[in-house]
Amino acid sequence: MTFPVRIGVQLQPQHSPDYSLIRDAVRRAEDIGVDVVFNWDHFFPLSGDPDGAHFECWTMLGAWAEQTERIEFGPLVACNSYRNPELLADMARTVDRISNGRLILGIGSGWFKRDYDEYGYDFSTTGKRLDALGESLPRIEARMAQLNPQPVRKIPVLIGGGGEKKTLRHVAAHADIWHSFVDVETYRHKSAILAEHCADVGRDPSTIERSAELKADGGVDELKRFGDAITAEGVSLLTLAVNGPDYDLSVVESLVRWRDGRTG
Repeated sequence: MTFPVRIGVQLQPQHSPDYSLIRDAVRRAEDIGVDVVFNWDHFFPLSGDPDGAHFECWTMLGAWAEQTERIEFGPLVACNSYRNPELLADMARTVDRISNGRLILGIGSGWFKRDYDEYGYDFSTTGKRLDALGESLPRIEARMAQLNPQPVRKIPVLIGGGGEKKTLRHVAAHADIWHSFVDVETYRHKSAILAEHCADVGRDPSTIERSAELKADGGVDELKRFGDAITAEGVSLLTLAVNGPDYDLSVVESLVRWRDGRTG
């Protein structure tokens, strides 16, 4: 299966004291031709002032569902620990319905300890959080199948991470999209491990869309070179994170032109 190359942007919901700045960034992202807009599922900033301005993930996604018309959108990624899986399924179905079928359900096991400590969740261990994710995914699927009305489409599930024993096994069993944070060589290795897990569960690995994080440290030309190299390996969704309060989308706009030049 071949997926078209797409450009995503993660609008990090931090350091934006006025929500209108995020609303404007979403509008601009849709206007310039971005394919997917993500936020994240944390309660505090991950960089800069640790007590800076911050907004919650899913209430924001409901607003995006009403605001936008074309783009797909979702969390990169929702933390499995923060919500009962049946509730999360219902939340995702509702946002999908509001948007007429454009939600991507990104989900992961969680990692930011301050979120857990200050909001009263059990941080436990990495292994136990990954096991809990594995237990939640079938429950999300089961509840989704019972909801009335059903989602507009089969909501794509995105799982982020590259843990070879557990995370990639969860991807093989449950994900429509695998999101990675890797260079090209590491991606090749992780992709081979994913193929082994897919063989174990009887799944064709080519049915899983591949997604990768972009880092703007080296400038636009370096991003394009990385994009050429990683898409040659089969990655099709490339996402750049943009921080508040200004949400500068100039680099993202360059990537949209790069995408269009490839397909045009």
